[in-house]
Amino acid sequence: MAKDIKFGTDGWRGEIARDYTFDSVQRAAQGFATYIKKLNIAGMGVVVGYDMRFHSENFAAAVAEVLAGNGIRAYLTQDATPTPVIAYAVLTQKAAGAVNITASHNPPTDNGFKVRDENGGAIDPEGLIEIENAIPDSIVGVTRMPLAEAKEKGLVQIFDAAPKYIEHLKDLIDLQPLKDAGFTVMVDTMWGNGAGWFPRLLAGGKTRVIEIHNHRNPIYPEMQRPEPIQPNVDAGLQATLDNKADVLLITDGDADRMGLGDEKGKFVDQLRVYGLLAYYLLEIRGQRGPIVKTLSTTTMLNKLGKIYDVPVYETGVGFKYVAPKMQEVDAIIGGEESGGYAFRGNVPERDGILAGLYFLDMMVKTGKKPTELIELLFAKVGAHYYDRIDSLFSGDRAAREKMILDAKPSTIGGLKVAGLDTTDGFKFNLDDGGWLLIRFSGTEPKMRVYCETTHGDKVQAILQDGLKIAGLK
Repeated sequence: MAKDIKFGTDGWRGEIARDYTFDSVQRAAQGFATYIKKLNIAGMGVVVGYDMRFHSENFAAAVAEVLAGNGIRAYLTQDATPTPVIAYAVLTQKAAGAVNITASHNPPTDNGFKVRDENGGAIDPEGLIEIENAIPDSIVGVTRMPLAEAKEKGLVQIFDAAPKYIEHLKDLIDLQPLKDAGFTVMVDTMWGNGAGWFPRLLAGGKTRVIEIHNHRNPIYPEMQRPEPIQPNVDAGLQATLDNKADVLLITDGDADRMGLGDEKGKFVDQLRVYGLLAYYLLEIRGQRGPIVKTLSTTTMLNKLGKIYDVPVYETGVGFKYVAPKMQEVDAIIGGEESGGYAFRGNVPERDGILAGLYFLDMMVKTGKKPTELIELLFAKVGAHYYDRIDSLFSGDRAAREKMILDAKPSTIGGLKVAGLDTTDGFKFNLDDGGWLLIRFSGTEPKMRVYCETTHGDKVQAILQDGLKIAGLK
């Protein structure tokens, strides 16, 4: 039934061959085709891209067949393409939106179906509900045209999205100083779509780029999944030390997220990275404008907002909330705890490639290494500490939510609870300005317990109390 396809935090994801099948993908594509026809923008066509997961190129071709069957031209990428490049191609092709076959950071057993609007950004929650409602109950309700016929009729066009994206990057950042810097840049592309991009962009100067995990291997050796957090990044951190690199840049499976390792081979958590990128735009590039953050990311942004007199807007978790808000307020940056950051002047989509380039530019313009940049940020906003624990969950969600709501703790990790925010999950605000968040994942059958605090010695105590409140301990 159609109800088996639900769009979560960022699209629909499922286990390959169990619920993610060619039939279900084509049903989802039919729902999207019906949606854009209802908006009267089907004549603009749709960009279709994919990642390096198992069968992704074939699932993408199946989507293109459905679009063609509905009289909608599909601009199908010629090879596996980073999500931000697919998003930008929506603009260059003047398309109605995009379908992206990717499960991003999920385990190798999964694949996914992301949809984007005519701006290249995430479709808002109301639009996603309309797409879900338009998905037929069975493959009988799907109209498709064989790929060869669709190509012959011009309804499927194969194209290379890279050149125009690269030209666009040059409008956002001067690459020559990065090429001339003489850095040794370690890059872990996590067996994903980021492979080859930094060497291509930074070639022709003194800077040396060394990549690992830079070809297709959908079982993801040396990591649990292509998510740019520990322990998945440990091989990259070791390679940073082995090669005496100045920095480690990490892109996730579809290259829309960026992780970071410092010159000492230590992981820099994604909340600190977000703080650094916002500081870079405000202080070093002199930009001004709003900041958009999800409630699961750092309060360092609120402090930067006060220092530089710019508003900070908080949303629910997911770019389906961040992207529309960024466009509404013309934000200079928007981002989330997962390591996804979007920037003014670009499409309202996470871009791990541009984020990596901006970080290198920060190193060039300040003359500082990653550890020194963190010290610079902390000198502005104070030290902040973060961690997260994920746990599988398959029980009665409503009962568990009631249990959390009824807990009413007065202290967590020894810090007083200052309030509870239930916008998206259960966020307990603490009296040091930190927080504990308990929420159900929108992409996997998991519960996540996160925290941020100004007390480094209280992180684990906060998390352990969070697990008790969540009924996970």
